[in-house]
Amino acid sequence: MDAAAGDRAQDRRPGNDDAVVRRLLTTPGRWAVVGLTTNRRRVAPGVAAWLRDVRGLEIVPVNLSGEDVLGERGYTRLADIPGRIDVVDCFVNSQRVGAVVDQAIEIGASAVWMQLGVVDHAAAERARAAGLDVVMDTCPKIEAPRLGL
Repeated sequence: MDAAAGDRAQDRRPGNDDAVVRRLLTTPGRWAVVGLTTNRRRVAPGVAAWLRDVRGLEIVPVNLSGEDVLGERGYTRLADIPGRIDVVDCFVNSQRVGAVVDQAIEIGASAVWMQLGVVDHAAAERARAAGLDVVMDTCPKIEAPRLGL
């Protein structure tokens, strides 16, 4: 791999720690899936179903209308969800993810996962500074097989 290709590969998974990814995907937890809708043409419902049904994680849909998704009670804001949220999984575009990350910090989440194509380095730094684990620009369904999970 030439230097330019190596730089592009580094940009692809900016600062992700395999140990953190492994822990998040193997530790029982409650994941708020922001941007989860009933629209099956979107990738979020399939990933959320996989997190729940294959990985055994609890999912909580968060979307603009607060609609229930995959038989799970939906909410409009992270702050409205009763109980603890371990991971905030972000299916929103990069321009909007900073506000979601700030909400994750406010509710005391343990981690933020920004999905494939979602990159906000400033938001990631705010989350890390607040003590949250951060995974950015990748998908759990990609990372699990890559790590042999």
